[in-house]
Amino acid sequence: MNNYLLNSEDLKLLSNKLAEWEITKTRIRRVWQFKNFIEAFGFIAKVAMISEAMNHHPELSNIYRTVTIELTTHDLGGLSSLDVQLAQAIDSLQPELN
Repeated sequence: MNNYLLNSEDLKLLSNKLAEWEITKTRIRRVWQFKNFIEAFGFIAKVAMISEAMNHHPELSNIYRTVTIELTTHDLGGLSSLDVQLAQAIDSLQPELN
């Protein structure tokens, strides 16, 4: 898997690919609201499985039924193609939200 740092043109196109994510120059962030803690935790477990398979791990936060995920590639110093791939994989989970 070829991982590369996104350039300014890539970043401009990113909002179409990741409409639900907040995009900055160095990271992307998304917040989910679930019905309860169990559903939020189940979602985190699914994200963990995907992340481990990709060997790319997000910054996760869970407060009761709210899950926040931030992606960046520390080795490259910013937002990379791997962050985009992981965000798309997370989006494909289509969790049931409140």
